[in-house]
Amino acid sequence: MSEQLSLPQLGWQPFFQQQISLEEFESCTMARVIGQQRSLIALLTTQGRRSLPLSPSVAELVVGDWILLDAENRFTRLLERLSLFSRKAAGAKVATQLIAANINTLFIVSSMNQDFNLNRLERYLSLANDAGVDPVILLTKADLCEDRQAYIEQAQLLGPTQEILILNSLQPENVRQLTAWCSTGKTIAFLGSSGVGKSTLINTLLGDTLQQTQAIREDDAKGRHTTTSRSLHPLATGGLLLDTPGMRELQLAACEHGVEETFAEIALLASHCRFADCQHQSEPGCAVRAAIEAGTLHERRLNNYLKLMREQAFNSATLAEKRANDRKFARHVRTVVNSKRKEKNG
Repeated sequence: MSEQLSLPQLGWQPFFQQQISLEEFESCTMARVIGQQRSLIALLTTQGRRSLPLSPSVAELVVGDWILLDAENRFTRLLERLSLFSRKAAGAKVATQLIAANINTLFIVSSMNQDFNLNRLERYLSLANDAGVDPVILLTKADLCEDRQAYIEQAQLLGPTQEILILNSLQPENVRQLTAWCSTGKTIAFLGSSGVGKSTLINTLLGDTLQQTQAIREDDAKGRHTTTSRSLHPLATGGLLLDTPGMRELQLAACEHGVEETFAEIALLASHCRFADCQHQSEPGCAVRAAIEAGTLHERRLNNYLKLMREQAFNSATLAEKRANDRKFARHVRTVVNSKRKEKNG
């Protein structure tokens, strides 16, 4: 991989150019975050690779971010993000976890076997739609699937305009279907649970064994985690590829717009319900229930819509409460410190 890349090859777009002054453009170095370690941020600039030590003065960064460095390679500021993927941190921890920034296209990967799950795909689509990123569904392991049409028909239930591609990740000519989204200046990312062939697909696209691959478990088609960190890699087509670990748990937060867009037909039907606060259960004049009874809307899809809306609302409220408590605690600490200082000076 050549380290000498132009700004467009690093993913620089007019959106970022408009944020900086002429003075900054002449005196600062534009750097793209391509990786993150415990104490260092890995960067890529037009002059090659650089690293930035983590310190309290550095903003919270994520792979894909654009930042400005001064003449001494010190952090100056973080540029506004074109897009940002985040989620509620996995487990019981109450926190928001940043996933990636400044992505143009999200390839949502699902294998055509027992691991195929429409509910999970709708969850990923909600995440992409909320971030304003173009989602493309990739159905992999076509070479091992005996009934591709059944999976295609299920995926088409996600929306009439949803882009869906069938792939054999081991065949370079097959993977070339993705090049339309991988041109210069574009950043793509892959998202999918472990074992769906994501690492194999990435290796084929890069023409290198960037990620090790592991076999799936035969009993349930579940995969073993292969990728363990996020990283950004230039492509021969001129774009950049963001590699992310497989995520089994993806909890939504503050994602109402994304859910509504993913289930656009339900939102449209709901606007015709008799009651504005209709819960689409047994209320009279419910247009959503009428569509289910007429067979034009699947009960499963409504149930998942309601589930994701409840989840994102609950997680948003939980995170908001934590932020409020953190601010309250910070004020208390400042009060105690100021009181101690007055006592000492008095």
